[in-house]
Amino acid sequence: MNFIFVSPNFPTRYFKWVESLRSRGINVLGIGDSPYQDLHPRLTASLTEYYYVNDMSNNQAMEQAVAYYQNKYGKIDFIESNNEWWLEEDARLRAHFGVNTGFHPEDMLHIKAKSQMKESFKRGGAKTMRYIVVKGKEDKDRALEFVKEVGYPVFVKPDIGVGAGDSHSIKNAEAMDAFFKKELPEPYIMEEFVDGRIVSFDGICDSKGEVAFCCTDHFPVPIDRVVNEGLDHVYYNVSFALPMIDVDPVEFEKVGRAVIKAFGVKQRCFHIEFFVLNEDKPGLGKKGDFVALECNMRAPGGYTPDLMDYGSSVSIYDAYADIIAYDEIRVNLNLPKYYAVASHRKDLLTYKHTEQQIYEKYGSHIKMSGRYPSHIAAVMCDWYIFATFDTFQEAEEFDRFVRLKP
Repeated sequence: MNFIFVSPNFPTRYFKWVESLRSRGINVLGIGDSPYQDLHPRLTASLTEYYYVNDMSNNQAMEQAVAYYQNKYGKIDFIESNNEWWLEEDARLRAHFGVNTGFHPEDMLHIKAKSQMKESFKRGGAKTMRYIVVKGKEDKDRALEFVKEVGYPVFVKPDIGVGAGDSHSIKNAEAMDAFFKKELPEPYIMEEFVDGRIVSFDGICDSKGEVAFCCTDHFPVPIDRVVNEGLDHVYYNVSFALPMIDVDPVEFEKVGRAVIKAFGVKQRCFHIEFFVLNEDKPGLGKKGDFVALECNMRAPGGYTPDLMDYGSSVSIYDAYADIIAYDEIRVNLNLPKYYAVASHRKDLLTYKHTEQQIYEKYGSHIKMSGRYPSHIAAVMCDWYIFATFDTFQEAEEFDRFVRLKP
């Protein structure tokens, strides 16, 4: 089996995907814009071959890379990046070379445009927020009519995009005027504001669209606040085998599985985000209800796959490789489950406890720690520490100790 991995060196820890694929006998062929000498040693050890492309947005150069591999190794079975940035390029290359194990360009809008995702969410039985799409000054009157329906604040963000870039709330008429005075570089989605916390449905599905592994990530503080307000933050990975304090796990898993079916996801990782309402929202739901936010047809970002590993005592990388190689997960999914916590600090903030004190108190629970590279730190904070606990209360106490200010 020939698996082309697009941009396997970014993020750096992506060598783990390649290692797991290679360990199942899969021929992994890399295409990327990092010079060969800059690749992680574990990546070079696992790739069969690496093709350097100076500019990965150059369609001709990318096609030449795939054609080279096809001529040398034969039929290409998969073209994947597991990276939001390259999903459209993955799809374009699949269509060009007749690779049918993944999305094609005609599928992109319904998994990339937040406005178009809503139909698939509805088919899966998930509630969705009311919205409009605005493209510029000519849509201001529509926006004002929308506010009459849902009230201030409303939330705006690029209709196609990832992360919290240029995402913010509009709280009053003055802010609405300011928003429409600038030229919008692309269409924006304007949604009713929801007071809630993000809980994601994460996992891997097989070639029939059946979820083969799933778990949840819980984000008490929205990432847009972390980015826009300079906050530190925490999030948790929780297996469906454990009690959850913010959402009904039975109903959440049921809807999550139905949503995956509705989106037509096959043989890939997914990261589907929902808001859990902190209070009743007329016209939408009651406190504790969950409302669909957006889908991401790849593994969760940053080092979250490692947190998933610690929470479920399984390698998500191996589970994914099993699905690619055998269309079923063969690693043991029945090992102990934990509340896995990811606490984060910012360099600009001062903390009461040193890293040494954290390790002295919680050393047996800590799984990994370190500093994020700059491109991740801009969103996720500068320093992270992952730990596991038997109860959510213990995980909360750990986070309080890590992020306690003087």
